Amino acid sequence: MHAPSAGAAPAARFFSQPKAVWATAFAATIGFTSIGLVDPILVSIASGLHARPSQVSLLFTSYFAVTALMMLVTGYVSSRLGGRGTLLLGAALIAGFAALSGTATSVAGLVAYRAGWGLGNALFVATALSVIVRAARGGTMTAILLYEAALGLGISIGPLIGAALGGISWRYPFYGTAVLMVIGFVAVAVFLPEQPKAPEKSRLVDPLKALAHRGLAATAVSAFFYNYAFFTVLAFVPFALNLSAHAVGLIFFGWGVLLALFSVLVAPRLQARFSSLGLASVTLALLALLLVAMAFGGRPAVVVGVVVAGALMGIANTIYTEMALEVSQAQRPVASAAYNFVRWFAGVIAPYTAPLLAEQFNTSVTFLVAAAATLIAPLVLWRMRHHLGRFGQAPTQAVAAVRAVIAAIDGSASDRAVLARAHSLAAESGAPVEVVHVRSIEVFADQAAAEESRAGGEALVQEAVASLRAAGGIATGICLEEIAARAPLALLRHAEAAGAGTIVLGTRHKGDISDLVHGSFADLIARRTTLPVVLVPPPVTEAA
Repeated sequence: MHAPSAGAAPAARFFSQPKAVWATAFAATIGFTSIGLVDPILVSIASGLHARPSQVSLLFTSYFAVTALMMLVTGYVSSRLGGRGTLLLGAALIAGFAALSGTATSVAGLVAYRAGWGLGNALFVATALSVIVRAARGGTMTAILLYEAALGLGISIGPLIGAALGGISWRYPFYGTAVLMVIGFVAVAVFLPEQPKAPEKSRLVDPLKALAHRGLAATAVSAFFYNYAFFTVLAFVPFALNLSAHAVGLIFFGWGVLLALFSVLVAPRLQARFSSLGLASVTLALLALLLVAMAFGGRPAVVVGVVVAGALMGIANTIYTEMALEVSQAQRPVASAAYNFVRWFAGVIAPYTAPLLAEQFNTSVTFLVAAAATLIAPLVLWRMRHHLGRFGQAPTQAVAAVRAVIAAIDGSASDRAVLARAHSLAAESGAPVEVVHVRSIEVFADQAAAEESRAGGEALVQEAVASLRAAGGIATGICLEEIAARAPLALLRHAEAAGAGTIVLGTRHKGDISDLVHGSFADLIARRTTLPVVLVPPPVTEAA
């Protein structure tokens, strides 16, 4: 459950952040623009450097080849340099190689410079979240939303920057990115203090060892096939459309907006209702159908298909990230590195293969191959579903139960009233009270962060149990851990296993950021169970 934010102005609290946070978020936004920056200028680059589409697409291949390999190294580097040092090194490499990209006189030179750019971006992006979490005000959820805002903004405006500057010259987007990242470098250097280094240094072999887990390996391989389609859309569509830089930029701006919105706002709501395996299968099947329509529908179908694909890809990205980080027992940074090491190689193969297929055959074949890869992705998951744990199972449906009264607490001002009501109901029936707290894990952009420490969650439960026992009640407690989107399901699963007769919890928290993103915990519980649910309103002082 999520503790509500205090006060009555969540937007003001969200934007009231230290300069170090804004400096890091700004630089992260510029780092994320590189994903779609070159889309509007691919055709111009091919013309200016007298190259074929398949040669120009090597800009993606070199970038993501280095990014994939660096997934094995970023943890090793950041655990030794610390957050600030890693950010500055990454920003310096991005700025330097972006500037060099603008000076390229051949495709080979440009491809080499993009590889260096990928090195810097891997270092920077992998470290930015942990830095923002440490420095942000308002808790981990606020920090996560700041990072997601930087991600969404960067993906969305990257094509616009490429289009605006690329309309003058294909070199200008590279120069523009270099200038912006220099500003970000200076801001981080000036405003971000030295960050503590990791207590345990990562080893280079840890991500490779993590892939021995069949569930994680299956998730990564499935994501590889899905990402083949992802990068086909990203790297090949500009050539298929053959429109102006401004037109391509606007199309991919729409793609980026839907990608961000569906990843942050829509996917968590769907995850709370459907199993990961089922939701992933339907999403990928729809994406495959969309690619088939793009193969035979002409330019209008491709334009619409790209934008709609952003929505489906946003959902798929969130599902895969959650599965990769939670399906095995590996530490989340290690699992993320292993997963990205495999799936980013789709960004090595697809950008080169897609235009090559079009050159050898036609555009329809390129999209059909991407559709086939998209359909292989869920087949891998279904074949290995027995190794996916709870991700291969449907959400548990509530059943009739008896006895225990569940008191669901979240660390808010409502907890005292929830405990009092649960104690009263238990006393009437002679049942025990079990205090349950769900420690939520936010998963996004191939990373994860907890809204509170494990020790903090367990201490919250222990304090509540002690208060109930002091009042003469029979009480036990447990602190669960679950992905934020599935936290209500974790409570329901536990209530069923405990033989609960009633669930007592607080009502919707007014102005709570978590409720705005994931939906009210109380509303989700009430809709998902046949068990009696008692909602306790917050104290007058909290609602005021």
